[in-house]
Amino acid sequence: MELNVPLESVCRLIIRARELEAQVPAIEADGEDDPTDTDDPMAVLEDEANVAIEDEVRTFLDDMADDEIADVLALAWIGRGTYDASEWEDAQEEALNSEEDPVDLLLDMPLLAAYLEAGLSAFDLSCEGIGQID
Repeated sequence: MELNVPLESVCRLIIRARELEAQVPAIEADGEDDPTDTDDPMAVLEDEANVAIEDEVRTFLDDMADDEIADVLALAWIGRGTYDASEWEDAQEEALNSEEDPVDLLLDMPLLAAYLEAGLSAFDLSCEGIGQID
């Protein structure tokens, strides 16, 4: 299996996907102006979706060539268990020929970072020592 997308790009995507996944929607209490002014220690984790991170990820994916984005989607599908590693070419082909926008498909995956890591692992690849992932 040879990736059309650089491993560094997949690893960067994993980092940013983790940041997106770490956010939880803010819960607004009735009658409160600022829901973070509560005694709830978990309130600091509440954040409206960070549009800047999502926009960055979307732009990063939109800038990829068709075969690169297809590889990212195929890796995520393998990591999710939709395909087995032995079905790499089938996953690539479906990703290339998908009628849905591959960027939307990826951003709609709630565990994208984990799926990509598992997909890489299926091919004995990892982000260890690349960028900020250790």
